Amino acid sequence: MIKRLDWYIIKKFLGTFFLSMVLIMAIAIIFDFQEKYDDFISHKAPIKAIIFDYYLNFIPYYANMFSSMFVFISVIFFTSKMAANSEIIAMHAGGISFHRFLVPYMITAGFLAIISWALILYVIPESNKVRIDFEDKYVGNKYQNWEKNIHRQVRPGMFVYMDSYNVDSENAFRFAIEKFEDGKLISKLTSDYARWDSTKNVWTVYNYFIRDLSGDVEKHIKGARLDTACYLEAKDLKMRDSYVEKMNIVALNEFIETQKLQGTDNIEKLMIEKHQRWALPFSTFILTLLGVCLSNKKKRGGTVINIVIGTTLCFTYILLLQVSTTFTLNLGFSPFISVWMPNFLYAIIAFFLYKKATI
Repeated sequence: MIKRLDWYIIKKFLGTFFLSMVLIMAIAIIFDFQEKYDDFISHKAPIKAIIFDYYLNFIPYYANMFSSMFVFISVIFFTSKMAANSEIIAMHAGGISFHRFLVPYMITAGFLAIISWALILYVIPESNKVRIDFEDKYVGNKYQNWEKNIHRQVRPGMFVYMDSYNVDSENAFRFAIEKFEDGKLISKLTSDYARWDSTKNVWTVYNYFIRDLSGDVEKHIKGARLDTACYLEAKDLKMRDSYVEKMNIVALNEFIETQKLQGTDNIEKLMIEKHQRWALPFSTFILTLLGVCLSNKKKRGGTVINIVIGTTLCFTYILLLQVSTTFTLNLGFSPFISVWMPNFLYAIIAFFLYKKATI
């Protein structure tokens, strides 16, 4: 049963959390606006679009991204103030154990984690669609595909190859389609180049040559132009890495399976994105416990020294998260291990601090 003292701590936790979020996001918006001001002017971005399409969707994305940091700093700040005012000493003197003292913290952390999970899995991807479309139109540089020797398995036994792809003209050069059955080549189409026809949703191939090996006798077919569908669209070849941020968790899982089928080389990045959507909200519990254990007792220097220590640990956590994901991209580590490694390490630190605090 939640008691009056629990509500007192919960209100302090949430009040400090949302206040710090508002202040930091206001500073972030000012710096971001200053950085993108020239782009807004040069691309003639409407004021309404800047406010409602960009910054209204900018806030939930970045607020949720750094929510764990806001939680940690908030816990450090208001718990240090309570310790400095001897409130925590009075609680313990009244018979409240450290374990019971943690209950309202964990309740609030659970509340914030659930909100974060809901936002990152379903809500923020929808708002990212509007934000990223705005950036593409008024801020972002034009996308170019520099990939060469593109291979895609679009269906089991069906492969598409192109030497290169031009995003502007939607032309693919040295285009080929191969079909296999039981490991045996039954058909191969090659052409000098192909162009995506968005009205028909097909590739139009030019100067094509088809080898048909499905029968007893090999057949050859030549032609100047042919429309062909191969389950690969132009949009699949010009997708920015940030576009996965538009996908909710269901769409992301489906996209990962499609990319695995096509044999693309960005599977690790996609798996990192997937695991981060689960790991980042979970860190709320770990950083809350760590913050309480660091700041529940009076120290020389009081609140200031606790905030300095907490901020240092928080940025170390973020740095470790960035470094650990490079292990997957460069050294072949499991995406699960790379993403969850900071949580595992900080959970161990929090556990030892918790045991020390209960002694």
